[in-house]
Amino acid sequence: MDYNKLLDQAYKKLPEKTEGGERLEIPKMELMKEGNMVIIKNFLQVAQAIRRDPKHLLKYMSKELAAPGSFDGKRAIFQSRAMRSIIEKKFDSYVKNMVVCKECKRPDTAIVKEGRLTFIKCEACGAKYAAKS
Repeated sequence: MDYNKLLDQAYKKLPEKTEGGERLEIPKMELMKEGNMVIIKNFLQVAQAIRRDPKHLLKYMSKELAAPGSFDGKRAIFQSRAMRSIIEKKFDSYVKNMVVCKECKRPDTAIVKEGRLTFIKCEACGAKYAAKS
């Protein structure tokens, strides 16, 4: 077999390229204000889209919003009057710092605890770096 035939066979075995679009598709947060509380109705769905434990995301958001929060299965409730733009900005910060790899910019990461330290480990490129707490 010559090189070109082998190359053609290899190309035929490759999956079709998908056109455009970002691989990490995060659903838009469904926010609802009720008195001095903010409720994120699809909190579980958002956490699952970024492959993170909802309790970890809740802890981060509570700390960033400086407001107590609770999680009741599907939604999160924060004792805050924070505006939508502030909540989305804090969530985008979480995705940038805790989900997307700093080396290859892919969302294929996992949070790994080693003793008392927490690391972000990229499953795509193998990079590992300390997580901001």
